[in-house]
Amino acid sequence: MAAEETGAAGEARPLIYLAEYDSPSEIMHAAEAVRDAGYKRWDTHTPFPVHGMDGAMGLKDSAVGWIVLAMGLTGCTTAFLLMWWTNGIDYPIIIGGKPGYSLPAMIPVMFELTILLSAFGAVFGMLGINQLPKHHHPVFYSERFERCSDDKFFISIEAADEQFDLEETRSLLEGTHPTHIELIQEETS
Repeated sequence: MAAEETGAAGEARPLIYLAEYDSPSEIMHAAEAVRDAGYKRWDTHTPFPVHGMDGAMGLKDSAVGWIVLAMGLTGCTTAFLLMWWTNGIDYPIIIGGKPGYSLPAMIPVMFELTILLSAFGAVFGMLGINQLPKHHHPVFYSERFERCSDDKFFISIEAADEQFDLEETRSLLEGTHPTHIELIQEETS
């Protein structure tokens, strides 16, 4: 890290830049500019979902769907193999002349385990991909950020980003014409 990022002795270390916008179109254009500048550790904060923001931010499709599919197939396969082994090999009981590998009798258990593991995959996959739980984020140090849940739009760029430079990042944000830019620094005791 450069000296300006870490701060000299006794100075507060910068955490994020927070830029405020008034409309969805303004933040869309700003998000495109930040994406094109090559920043990786940044986010948009809006009071409601903004259509097209994923594309403006350059986000890829989520991997949660693939995690759910893999967990669902694992659940279905596990249920089938468990019942096949138990009914046909480990503890075979012939009831009413039915074969030990009766698939119709296995379907309810296969369905239930498929749903169970898919749900676990969705919840824990989402938590892992989103790096949750995060108990606190530096944007909450800003008093202006409270307006995000009402009528303002924000972009935050983290100082931990490889591209982050105090002057260059501020210059980039100023070029997107925000109504306010705030540098949030680590609170010193």
